[in-house]
Amino acid sequence: MYHFFVEQNQINDTSVIITGDDVNHIKNVIRLKTGDEISVSNGTDGKDYRCGIEQITESQVICKLRFIKEDGVELPAKVSLFQGLPKGDKMELIIQKMVELGVYEIIPVAMKRCVVKLDEKKAKSKITRWQGIAEAAAKQSKRAVIPQIKQVMTFRQALEYAKDMDVKLVPYEMENILDGSSGMEGTRNIIDHLSGGQQIAIFIGPEGGFEENEINDAIALGMKPVTLGKRILRTETAGMTVMAWIMYRLEE
Repeated sequence: MYHFFVEQNQINDTSVIITGDDVNHIKNVIRLKTGDEISVSNGTDGKDYRCGIEQITESQVICKLRFIKEDGVELPAKVSLFQGLPKGDKMELIIQKMVELGVYEIIPVAMKRCVVKLDEKKAKSKITRWQGIAEAAAKQSKRAVIPQIKQVMTFRQALEYAKDMDVKLVPYEMENILDGSSGMEGTRNIIDHLSGGQQIAIFIGPEGGFEENEINDAIALGMKPVTLGKRILRTETAGMTVMAWIMYRLEE
């Protein structure tokens, strides 16, 4: 079943009106017909609106609302990814896969070892493109919400943004040398105690990893260092690994 996003004002008690680029996609790309069933979300309330196509015009697809599926597909916790800016087009892959896995929002972070430096103009262009990738991934995976790609933050701004979240995880390859390190057993224990309703932050370093001062600042503000095992994972793999663990623990 195909899935589309619309604004809340395009949904009423009996019908859903689809406009914009999706009209052409429905008519000329996937060639849906009257009577076909589709699912629609407004991208915010987590509900899945099931509809039947009644009429296709040049500018609208008019659908009859059949029922609302409220249990949805979203994780019971809100997971925020704080991703150190990676090189090349890695961020696009990270966004696509993290949206598929259920992330709630993604915050690009300019860390000390980031090779990529974005000025205000470049950052605005990148955010627009990244948000489009998030929306496409949300459609493909039939998400009920569109995860938001936030503006690029400094590491200090990111820590401040995350400070009141319930659980703050920071995978760190040198976790074993930190005071109080508990290795994989401790990491399993942290994951096992996650629960629905929490706000969870994942901090991922860029290709060069975190600087020691960044880790120290993170721990001082309540971050929990975790290990991802004995192998060193790429920046584009690390967040997906933690997200998969969280999904496995919390998926209902």
